[in-house]
Amino acid sequence: MPELPEVEVTRLSFAERIAGARVQSVRLGKPLRWPLGVDPLVLAGRTVRGVRRRGKYLLLDLDRGVLLLHLGMSGSLRFDTAMPELALHDHFDLVTDLGVLRLNDPRRFGAVVYAESEAAPEAVKLLGGLGVEPLGGEFDLAAFHAALKKRKAPIKQVLLAGDVVVGVGNIYASEALFLAGIRPTLAAARISKPRAARLHAAIREVLARAVAKGGSTLRDFSNAQGESGYFQLEAMVYDRKGEPCRVCGSPIRMIRQGQRATYFCPVCQKP
Repeated sequence: MPELPEVEVTRLSFAERIAGARVQSVRLGKPLRWPLGVDPLVLAGRTVRGVRRRGKYLLLDLDRGVLLLHLGMSGSLRFDTAMPELALHDHFDLVTDLGVLRLNDPRRFGAVVYAESEAAPEAVKLLGGLGVEPLGGEFDLAAFHAALKKRKAPIKQVLLAGDVVVGVGNIYASEALFLAGIRPTLAAARISKPRAARLHAAIREVLARAVAKGGSTLRDFSNAQGESGYFQLEAMVYDRKGEPCRVCGSPIRMIRQGQRATYFCPVCQKP
């Protein structure tokens, strides 16, 4: 699943190129996770003011309204002045005078939703429960630690929930917990302030590094220019079950938490 770094990398790969584009038409393919919510003809003539990100959502600000895009489990966006013929899994085209923005989504868990504003019910339903942005100034250490103290669940599960801090998905939660030296099974409420500080810094570092590396391409992720990411090549624990820890040499372990694979070093990460 594309996580925060992949979504941010996607945004950076086309945001400047689509800014100022005038929408000419919208083409819908097979139904996605949620309906567009408006007649596609209504969007013709509107102008794309810019592209923002909130968690794993991309927000295309129009001169009136906003399009919320989610890549789901396997979706990807392309933006180009010339597109090939429609393929089986191409389910949304935003045709503009500067190029076509196309969503390809084999599993159709992604979505494109229109809302009149971020305060509209459609947007609040999708964005209202999201936690703070980890790469922004609002990611405050004291507030982060206070929120952890209220959670009895394992720290990895708390990070994945997204209501304390948004966008720390499965890959990057495992990596950040390794960097902070915290066992993923440790109850969040038991994390001391010094350890919370290490985790806070690790989340920022891991996500920023992932964005710089173009995200992680485990299966088919690529940005809006068709480029793959390379963060997975330097992962410390993720998808390295049985391989030696890059720090201490102990075999990396894998367990299941909430039906998701969790990777950790039993020596470097303390319970």
